[in-house]
Amino acid sequence: MAAARLCSLPGRALCCHLLGPVRQRRGYRGDSPKDSGKDLLEIPLPPWQERPNEPLETKRARLLYESRKRGMLENCILLSLFAKENLGKMSEQQLNLYDRLINEPSNDWDIYYWATEAKPTPAVFENEVMAMLRDFAKNKKREQRLRQPDLEYLFEPPR
Repeated sequence: MAAARLCSLPGRALCCHLLGPVRQRRGYRGDSPKDSGKDLLEIPLPPWQERPNEPLETKRARLLYESRKRGMLENCILLSLFAKENLGKMSEQQLNLYDRLINEPSNDWDIYYWATEAKPTPAVFENEVMAMLRDFAKNKKREQRLRQPDLEYLFEPPR
């Protein structure tokens, strides 16, 4: 009988019955103590490998997908719009440089900071594709870049 009564209580009442009154804390706690980093778990990524025998159209399609699915919105927008404008006219060598740029660094923020010139680009990524990306990030035409392009452009003929 007591179990049936407990099960009929709403969640909050059940918690109060079992744990006693719970005082909710609200408001700003102040600055947090320095992070020890002990709870940081770094998952090693597999090393980037060039795909020399991948057909160009397959590479373009893969790079387009990888440009759109980044894990942080800033790069999803920046790289997907860059890919829309540039992947179709890049040479095989440029595609390989772009592949390495977006897939080798383990932190997407690094790519964003390099493209926006917030941090210096490491020498290994300092190349013509990075220069193209930096120039694109400056948005000299003052285009509105608030979301990724629609996928319909995939079916348009290249310009």
